[in-house]
Amino acid sequence: MFAPRDPDEYLLDSERRVIRVRRHWASLLWDTFEAVALLAVCMMFSYLLPPEGWVVQNLLWYVALFVVLRFTYKVLIWWVERIVVTDKRILMTTGLFTTRALMMPITKVTDLTYKRTLGGRILGYGTMIVESAGQIQALNQIEYLPKPEQVFDAISKLVFGKPEDQQPPPGGRPAPARAARFSMMQARNIAQGRKAVG
Repeated sequence: MFAPRDPDEYLLDSERRVIRVRRHWASLLWDTFEAVALLAVCMMFSYLLPPEGWVVQNLLWYVALFVVLRFTYKVLIWWVERIVVTDKRILMTTGLFTTRALMMPITKVTDLTYKRTLGGRILGYGTMIVESAGQIQALNQIEYLPKPEQVFDAISKLVFGKPEDQQPPPGGRPAPARAARFSMMQARNIAQGRKAVG
């Protein structure tokens, strides 16, 4: 009841899911460093305070509890956020208490770029920049995207690729139809007693 809605519940029956990922864990590195540093400072001041400074010591422990709760909340936000790419749209769901579903149709994508910093190359994440006709700001730049090359290739195929079997051959007709017509001509020539062509 209170759990966030699964992103797959937003998909239509006619949609085919291609990618489903959450942001790379490296997006939590700064929050982790910040929480550890603040907890270390709180503990250090707490042990350095004299026994008569119990009011300040209690205050420091409340600050430490707030830091832990804040970090836990950020981890939960990261855990429930999902990026889903289907054959029809790009979808992102965010939020723990208030859920937001952000969507961009694949047909609106006009340009696609990804970039990787040195840290992104080492840890395996990148930033995807999606330009669209409507300029939906929430999905224009997706940071800390895991396996960005695979995601980039998959979206590129959906946006710009065309299946080869849907394209007609260079002659304008499917090859089996031409072959069948040629065989019928041969059979008619043989039936009339003429030499078959070929």
